[in-house]
Amino acid sequence: MHTNSPENDDCFAIRQAARHISQLYERHLSEAALTPTQFSILAALRGAAPRTMLELAQAMVMDRTTLVRGLRPLLHNGLIADEPDGRGKRRRRLALTQAGEAKLAQATTYWRAAQNEFERKFGPQQAATLRCELFRLTREVSKV
Repeated sequence: MHTNSPENDDCFAIRQAARHISQLYERHLSEAALTPTQFSILAALRGAAPRTMLELAQAMVMDRTTLVRGLRPLLHNGLIADEPDGRGKRRRRLALTQAGEAKLAQATTYWRAAQNEFERKFGPQQAATLRCELFRLTREVSKV
């Protein structure tokens, strides 16, 4: 077996799994007119003090361009407020609005359906173990 074949490529395996799982969540969350990224943004802002774009990008381990792409429709639809930081015109703080809270509550039903489907197919214990390992992987790789 070649060392550069897909069977030996960690990046390929992780990305392929991520695409399949993302499609499952996209199918369910589309019922709430949200993408998985938009759902995650709303969830990250729930109950949090307003965050700068940089703080939110770091918390979500996203580059600014991807974050802006996900934020645009949320801002346009009034689900997130974009307020001046007070420390300069360019610094903005993002916060969940009441409409955003309501959308998140609605979307959580569809997210739970996606979560349940994944756990039914993969196994609840395997899903919990995978989640722990993926978070550990994120922490360990980010140290490099």
